[in-house]
Amino acid sequence: MKIVNLITLALITVGGLNWGLVGLFGFDLVAALFGEGSALSRTVYIAVGAAAAAQLVPLLSTFGGRTTAVRG
Repeated sequence: MKIVNLITLALITVGGLNWGLVGLFGFDLVAALFGEGSALSRTVYIAVGAAAAAQLVPLLSTFGGRTTAVRG
């Protein structure tokens, strides 16, 4: 499971950086590399979205889990 988390975090990082470029400069790196609207660029966008959805599971489990306060 650790490798899945690493892969999904890497994809989310790529997606976040791409959105930062879009927001700051109007430059879509994925579209520039793979062609705007191409099947490959759509696959990258889908992979980033799926990675974000996959990371919701561990994120939400941290909110639902029991925590104990450390007193010292």
